[in-house]
Amino acid sequence: MDAHLFPMKMLSALLRTLSAALLMIGGAAQARDAIAASPALWQVKDADTTIYLFGTVHVMKPGIDWFDGKVKRAFDASDELVLEIVEPDDPRAIATTMGRLALASDGVKMSDRLSEEARGKYQAAMSANGLPWQTFEIFNPWMSGMLLSVAPLEKMGYKADLGAEKTLRAAAQAAGKKVDALETVEQQVGFFANLPMDQQVQFLNATVDGLPDMEKEFGSLLRTWEKGQPDRLAKMMNESLEATPELAKVLLTGRNANWAKWIRGRLAQPGTVFVAVGAGHLAGKGSVQDQLRALGVDSTRVVR
Repeated sequence: MDAHLFPMKMLSALLRTLSAALLMIGGAAQARDAIAASPALWQVKDADTTIYLFGTVHVMKPGIDWFDGKVKRAFDASDELVLEIVEPDDPRAIATTMGRLALASDGVKMSDRLSEEARGKYQAAMSANGLPWQTFEIFNPWMSGMLLSVAPLEKMGYKADLGAEKTLRAAAQAAGKKVDALETVEQQVGFFANLPMDQQVQFLNATVDGLPDMEKEFGSLLRTWEKGQPDRLAKMMNESLEATPELAKVLLTGRNANWAKWIRGRLAQPGTVFVAVGAGHLAGKGSVQDQLRALGVDSTRVVR
């Protein structure tokens, strides 16, 4: 694939959404005065190790003051930052990975995978968001589904550069902290690329159908995150997960189980670690905390 087919900024933003796609498939809140947010934070401890668990939002507007209070104190006390992925500095590396995994190997055009009604809605949605659907005919449906979960948010004024991961990584680098990742870029893209075709189509159709309510829904999700209400966040997210249980298993609960095993193993090494993953992974049934509990590891909410 020619890397110049896709704006590098869009590719970078796309990768940031792969880990919490269901949290991103919502809308945006209107611009507002600066507010002090208090997102949820947990910790896992033993005699010589502390691991903080922080749920992130990948895009924001200016005016959300979240990197303060208990979150900032926990980060400052940590020796290491662990993210879902560490984005490569060269965006061409992202383009190479995306192109290799997104191309349809069976030669079927994207639009031909959709019903007549779904095809019309999909093509209209792509055009409305400045994405020429004809260019994407050679790709599998997950690609367009993810692009449609990103492009509208950027049009609404949300910026990936203001996302929590960007802020945390910049702060870690400035402080000389080690930065590591739970997954690779190729793994994250692979979660979508390896979905059965019917699930890819289902994901694309659900994304298109959710576009009219995007602004309202994402705004509500973001406010819930700011207030540190994971139970409410889980309830809001679980309603959408019910329609795509297979996708939820691949993107959410299966990965939560893997991360819980990593956290349990990391307790064997002394130190303090700040782990930042999409907020949806730390909320509701099957969360990272649930998976840790199943492994005999307790997590506690940090309240101050």
